[in-house]
Amino acid sequence: MAEPSPESTAPSGGELKRTVLHDLHVELGARMVPFAGYDMPVQYEGVKAEHLHTRSAAGLFDVGHMGVVDLHGDPAVVAPALESMMPSAFTRLGEGRMRYSFLTNEAGGIIDDLMVSRLADRFRIVWNASRKEIDLAHARAMIGDRVDIEPRRDLTLVALQGPGAVGVLSRLAGASSPAAAGVEAMKFMDVVNVELSGTPVGVSRSGYTGEDGFELAIPVAAAEGLVRELLDQPEVAAAGLGARDTLRLEAGLCLYGNDLDEETTPVEAGLVWAMQRRRREEGGFPGDETILRQLREGPPRRRVGLRPTGRRPVRDHSVLSAEPGGPQVGIVTSGGFGPTVDAPVAMGYVPTSMSSVGTSLSADVRGRPEEVVVAELPFVPHRYHRGGTAK
Repeated sequence: MAEPSPESTAPSGGELKRTVLHDLHVELGARMVPFAGYDMPVQYEGVKAEHLHTRSAAGLFDVGHMGVVDLHGDPAVVAPALESMMPSAFTRLGEGRMRYSFLTNEAGGIIDDLMVSRLADRFRIVWNASRKEIDLAHARAMIGDRVDIEPRRDLTLVALQGPGAVGVLSRLAGASSPAAAGVEAMKFMDVVNVELSGTPVGVSRSGYTGEDGFELAIPVAAAEGLVRELLDQPEVAAAGLGARDTLRLEAGLCLYGNDLDEETTPVEAGLVWAMQRRRREEGGFPGDETILRQLREGPPRRRVGLRPTGRRPVRDHSVLSAEPGGPQVGIVTSGGFGPTVDAPVAMGYVPTSMSSVGTSLSADVRGRPEEVVVAELPFVPHRYHRGGTAK
């Protein structure tokens, strides 16, 4: 008999869907909000507390609303198929490794950003909740005749983020066991299969907070039990969407629908690092003409960090001008207060001519001008574990 899917608890009649951990969130006293069609926890004890706990110990996030699909077939066929719809390189992606990429349209805009893993016998894609049906239809139309695409509704995802995460997973893998040693030896963007408290889990050393951490693909039937065990660990506290957003903003990471959309190219978004040299030179993906031209000539606008000079946060959709009251030159796409830096931070798009660090601009915040200065990204240094002794 098939396992229940993460969406099987969704109410009928077009109401919000629920992840398999929904009842646990309610039990823990989470404040629930609509997000990407799901009823999701935005906070438990408070966004600032959850943010700072993740930076210092370990925050546990439910990301079961995101989409997981496996691609089956000969790697010599699947990898080129992936390259035909994304501008990253996959033919030499090693087994047990993961890569960030994005689907592009014919105009060079970003349909979605996502993660691609190469497992022992398949490739796996994890894409955003708000785009997963669009992405699945797009992938089937582009490569469905070459690749068997399997949505994995028998799995759900959680993210364990922060410097305490590796110790927690090592403990659940058996302390001094070979499995624990395997977890501790993982580098950023490694992917392995591990038993955690007897449950087979797909583990990637990745996340979207700028911290060291892991994302776990757990069988639906075992998810609540394993998550309760994770929450029983002294380092771990439940964290909601609010902290996940402030963490990724401080880390300078894009949120689809805010900082990325179908009108924005990877060059404008500052994501050229995810396009390996061969792809930048050869093209062969949707929108390559526009993207390669922007690589040669420069884009008309760029995503930049923004630091308000005062204490008032500059929020999403705030209009940017060269001077107070002047014509619009750009837009804030993500903004809020950064608990780690103890100051407001933001990101947005401005003309390339105004994208140099130190450029002063004016943001319209509810009719009141606020000075912002173009700043380096990220606002908080990334602490991914790239090798050596895990801290």
